[in-house]
Amino acid sequence: MSGAPVTKNMVRLRGGRYLAGDDRFYPEEAPVIELDVAALWVDEHPVTNAEFRRFVKETGHVTVAEIAPSAEQFPEATPDQLQPGSLVFQPSTGPVPLDDWTRWGGWVPGADWRHPNGPRSTLHGLERHPVVHVGYEDAAAYAEWAGKELPTEAQWEYAARGGREHATYAWGEEFMPRGKVMANTWHGRFPWENLAPHGFAGTSPVGRFPPNGFGLFDVTGNVWEWTSTPWTDDRADRPLEPAPPVLHSCCAPGTALAEDDRRVTKGGSHLCAPSYCLRYRPAARQGHAVRSSTGHLGFRCVLALSE
Repeated sequence: MSGAPVTKNMVRLRGGRYLAGDDRFYPEEAPVIELDVAALWVDEHPVTNAEFRRFVKETGHVTVAEIAPSAEQFPEATPDQLQPGSLVFQPSTGPVPLDDWTRWGGWVPGADWRHPNGPRSTLHGLERHPVVHVGYEDAAAYAEWAGKELPTEAQWEYAARGGREHATYAWGEEFMPRGKVMANTWHGRFPWENLAPHGFAGTSPVGRFPPNGFGLFDVTGNVWEWTSTPWTDDRADRPLEPAPPVLHSCCAPGTALAEDDRRVTKGGSHLCAPSYCLRYRPAARQGHAVRSSTGHLGFRCVLALSE
């Protein structure tokens, strides 16, 4: 791993009890439950392209988006579909039904973390942007290399709330207090009209928007973030402990994952809009297939401590 101190660019949180979830929005966020979270260190921002590049250079890690799917796993796929790639946002030319994500999300061969918009794109100027097109196993491999771990949903939500008890947003109740843009989310009519009052049509450099009450950046919008918590349809029966370690390429073997396994993702992204995905809130949650990488999903790491 890198010679830098493990806790560099991390924020230490004391831990405590908080109200998780929300019963005012999407059904999977309910019920509201009281949880205890132990003290932990949290990355102050999502892992960046520059940070992930150091990991890959040292370990030789190959991400899921860089590996061609097998015909055994996807027997109905055509040969041209069985090649490395990832999902890339492609805005529509006008209004479309919002119940079909394929109207704006397309599989792009050659899209991966080094080529976020397809094979001809590069990371030039994006060094401080969150790394994207990473699967769950890629995030877990990075975390282990860094001497950290992926957060549980409870840890992530506690950190994202920033000490605000049951507030709608990480900063309070108003989406834009006094007209101020607080995060990189979609403004306008999704998926074709992006007004981008913050100046970003895609991901943004980490730390460009105000931190939350704990000093953490980008817990709202920019990119969704992986957690280690297996997906459940609501909070009533979700596991509160971290999932077992997974099998990945650079580190010690653990529990292998199946293609249809899902983990909870949190935080929303630059594609979240009130009309389509009002999930740029600490309580919001979404299930994501572990090997389905996209151009708006990244991660941050934590380090659990005892008080």
